[in-house]
Amino acid sequence: MSVRVAIRTFSELCITVGALIVLFVAYVLFWTGVKADSAMGSQIDDLQDQWAKRPVASAAPDGGTSTAPPEQGPYKDGKPFGVMYIPRLGFTWNKPVLQDTKVDTLKKGLGHYAGTAQLGEKGNFAVAGHRRTYGDPFKDFPKLRPGDPVVVTDGTTWFTYVIDTKPYKTLPSDVGVIDPVPPKSGYQEPGRYLTLTTCEPEWGHSHRLIVWAHLDATQPVEAGKPKALRR
Repeated sequence: MSVRVAIRTFSELCITVGALIVLFVAYVLFWTGVKADSAMGSQIDDLQDQWAKRPVASAAPDGGTSTAPPEQGPYKDGKPFGVMYIPRLGFTWNKPVLQDTKVDTLKKGLGHYAGTAQLGEKGNFAVAGHRRTYGDPFKDFPKLRPGDPVVVTDGTTWFTYVIDTKPYKTLPSDVGVIDPVPPKSGYQEPGRYLTLTTCEPEWGHSHRLIVWAHLDATQPVEAGKPKALRR
C-alpha cells in the first residue's frame, strides 16, 4: 500500500469516526431530551387522569363530609405519584416525581429515593434528577438559593417546601445527605424535610449537588394554587 493510499484511508476513517461522534452527541443532546420530554408529559397526563377519577369530598347533612379523598398508600416502583414545581427554574418548569431512582425511572422524570419519607410526612422526602440528558431537569440546579419555594402536589394537596441552603457539593458515597436529619444540613431535630440531588459537574457524575428544604405550608388543591405558583 502506497503512502498516499494509506493517508487517504486514514483520513476517511477519521471522517467516519468524527461523523459517528457527532451523531452520538446529537443523540445525547437532542434525542434523549425529546424522548424524556415525551415520557414526562405522559407521566403527568396519566397522573391527571388518575386524579380526575378520585372521589370528590361532598358536604354531608350534619355539615361534615360524606366522601373524602383516599389516603395515599405506598408508592409503586417506577410509577409517578406527584408533580414538582420550582419557580426559580422557570414558571413553566414542572416534572413528574416517580418512585425509585433506577436508571429507567430517571429517564421519565425525577426519582424518589426508596426508604425516605413520603411526600409531606415527617422525615426526609428525598428526590434525585438528571443534571443533563433526558430532558435536563436539573440543568439550572446551581441557581437554587435559600428562600426558594419547591412545590409538590399529589393531586389532593399542595406541599410547599422552602430551600434553606445553597447547593452543597459532595461525593456520591455521602449517603447521609438523605438521612431523616441530614448531618450537614443545619437541621438539629426531626422535621418534615426535602432533599434534592443531582450530578456535578454539569456533564459528569464524579460528585453530587444537594439542597435541603423544610415543609413550610400545605393546602388542599380545591383552594387553588399556592402563593408560590401564582404570577
